[in-house]
Amino acid sequence: MTQRAKIDTDGSGAADTGPPVVHRPAGLTSAEVAERVARGEVNDVPVRSSRSTTEIVRANVFTRFNAIIGVLWVIMLFVAPIQDSLFGFVIIANTGIGIVQELRAKKTLDGLAVIGEAKPTVRRDGVAAGLSTSEIVLGDLIELGPGDKVVVDGEVAEADSLEIDESLLTGEADPVVKKPGDRMMSGSFVVAGGGAFTATKVGREAYAAQLAEEASRFTLVHSELRTGISTILKYVTWMMVPTAIGLVISQLVVKDDNFKDAIARTVGGIVPMIPEGLVLLTSVAFAIGVIRLGRKQCLVQELPAIEGLARVDVVCLDKTGTLTEGGMDVTELRALNGNDETYVRKVLGALGESDPRPNASLQAIIDAYPDAVEWRCTESLPFSSARKYSGASFSEGDGENSTWLLGAPDVLLKTDDPTLPEIDHLNEQGLRVLLLARATRELDSPDLTADARPTALVVLEQRLRPDAADTLSYFADQKVATKVVSGDNAVSVGAVAGKLNMPGAENTVDARRLPTEREDMAKVLDENAVFGRVTPQQKRDMVAALQSHGHTVAMTGDGVNDVLALKDADIGVSMGSGSEATKAVAQIVLLNNSFATLPSVVAEGRRVIGNITRVATLFLTKTVYSVLLAILVVVSQVEYPFLPRHLTLLSTLTIGVPAFFLALAPNKERAKPHFVRRVMRYAIPGGVIAAAATFTTYLLARHHYTGTDALGAETSAATLTLFLVSMWVLAIIARPYTWWRITLVAAMAGAFLLVLAVPWLQDFFALKLVGVTMPWTAVAIAAAGCVLLEVAWRWVDRRFPA
Repeated sequence: MTQRAKIDTDGSGAADTGPPVVHRPAGLTSAEVAERVARGEVNDVPVRSSRSTTEIVRANVFTRFNAIIGVLWVIMLFVAPIQDSLFGFVIIANTGIGIVQELRAKKTLDGLAVIGEAKPTVRRDGVAAGLSTSEIVLGDLIELGPGDKVVVDGEVAEADSLEIDESLLTGEADPVVKKPGDRMMSGSFVVAGGGAFTATKVGREAYAAQLAEEASRFTLVHSELRTGISTILKYVTWMMVPTAIGLVISQLVVKDDNFKDAIARTVGGIVPMIPEGLVLLTSVAFAIGVIRLGRKQCLVQELPAIEGLARVDVVCLDKTGTLTEGGMDVTELRALNGNDETYVRKVLGALGESDPRPNASLQAIIDAYPDAVEWRCTESLPFSSARKYSGASFSEGDGENSTWLLGAPDVLLKTDDPTLPEIDHLNEQGLRVLLLARATRELDSPDLTADARPTALVVLEQRLRPDAADTLSYFADQKVATKVVSGDNAVSVGAVAGKLNMPGAENTVDARRLPTEREDMAKVLDENAVFGRVTPQQKRDMVAALQSHGHTVAMTGDGVNDVLALKDADIGVSMGSGSEATKAVAQIVLLNNSFATLPSVVAEGRRVIGNITRVATLFLTKTVYSVLLAILVVVSQVEYPFLPRHLTLLSTLTIGVPAFFLALAPNKERAKPHFVRRVMRYAIPGGVIAAAATFTTYLLARHHYTGTDALGAETSAATLTLFLVSMWVLAIIARPYTWWRITLVAAMAGAFLLVLAVPWLQDFFALKLVGVTMPWTAVAIAAAGCVLLEVAWRWVDRRFPA
């Protein structure tokens, strides 16, 4: 809080008529807190970083397809041997894996959320201390400073140039000046000044009690991947229902002499139509991604953020905290216009003392120039990123009063000031320069900076992050454009970016000259990489302009001036040491404050999306060939060739086991849009060829075999063809080959050969190749199908590029 006290100006002990002493409320006493806790007047809103255990179990168990499969499983337990009910046990195992993985992710997230949780400063018994939001009680006195989030509703008790941004609640971007007695709403945050407020509503009664919960909740919605899968499942349901009805009727008619066998083959036709493992595998891939990133101190507040950052093609960086470390050092003080350097040092020391929550620049000045104790602050103007300067008025102890401004030279000086070329030269070296100027007007004057007299230049050196150059290089290699968006001088920011070898660092733009029209702004943004003197509203406009040109934009930041842009960006990334407001709106929080963690997040997102796209093709190829086989059977009025056990075996070897490994494998391929189209363009021709080859083998086998066990021989031949074609689909999906991918495909092929070679496995799965002619015919048809697959997929690549 700004120091306001009676000033002794003549050494006699008598005070002049300066500002009165401000009474500082002590807050609640420990006894009062205990009373309120006993009455339940606590801020008990449950802020969770993830779904509850009950919700996780419910979401994994009670799905539409689990319900369908569950009914079919119960039927099979009554009408067929246990071998034909294996698909039910597989679903139980898969669902169990999904629950366990998501519970692990929940544990990781909950642990990280505690580390990154907001700790409001609460004054009790006259002592201020950080408390968890859940410990706040009705009537608590909560202190505020720049960047702090208002966590409960209240009434302003103290205000020192207190400016509140309520845009997250009202949509209005302009800060609201608050005075004692004014209402405070939870969900707003401080952009300038400081103060304290008394909590008048806590818990679920607060105006925006749900905001913090929603902002930090682990979610599984609103992603192209999940939306695409939902779309696919919707179409699958539409295809499956009429096909299944037709299959039921046809099998009961064809096998009217054996009701149980007809039911078993009908279920065998319906079960493989359901891509039940696809949803599960997506959840598992996301959950494991969260766990991996959690180990790197990266808190993913919304699951789709992993996916979103993988799709990003433009990353907007705030210089301070990302390219440079938070701290700075004063390297030089240049007195201007004949001013005495000793006197300037006193001014700077007093300015440092006037701000109870200094930013990095002012902290460096405080460290370099201790406070002159005889000076007392009578009024202060906190730093604002919109103004680009701060100020204070002092009584100097000798009867003199003065008002000083400290901030951006190019904002405080006129454009033709002779000092500016000297400042530009310093900026070109990557140094940060602040101007100390003596104001001739009062702090509350609307034209405060007019006629301000330049007094000194404070030269600051910023500490470059040691890992920033490698991170920028990674993004350049990945064809992700980086834009530095800073409130500092453009030339200085460009020099810093140049030291880090950032592409386009030489293209610097002063944001004050940016066009206001969105289309014109977007063109300038596409052509340049470094932007200085950017206001908070401009950051937001720049994000919107980039998005209007089809870019997926990530915004990083840690200051309160970044909040609006973080909120509007496709992905907001906040530093763990950032303001509570930025952490509340960001989807990703880097708890270790390391910009170098971002490549890990991008890589994890690419792994998830790339691999899910791969395995989705496997699952949906099966769905397509299952539906087509059922239709062909209905039209031909023949018995369905497969029992559930056959398709359980095929699904396990060609989809289930391989998909699990492929979904968790490294994958650096850049995420591409149009998930549904990209998957279906392979799944449809693959499924059609597999169904055609299998049904051809089945029809030939029906003409070749006769006798009592002819259907078993026909099924075995058809199964062989379907397995070989499905294996080729897997072999294509597994490209490019590595030793473990080749081993995986070979192991699945070996497992099938084992089933064909071991007598008890032959009996268990009802698979026995009879004779020589038909098995080799099945192999030949499968080989032709594999050649067709290669031709079809290559044609698709040329005709429908991703």
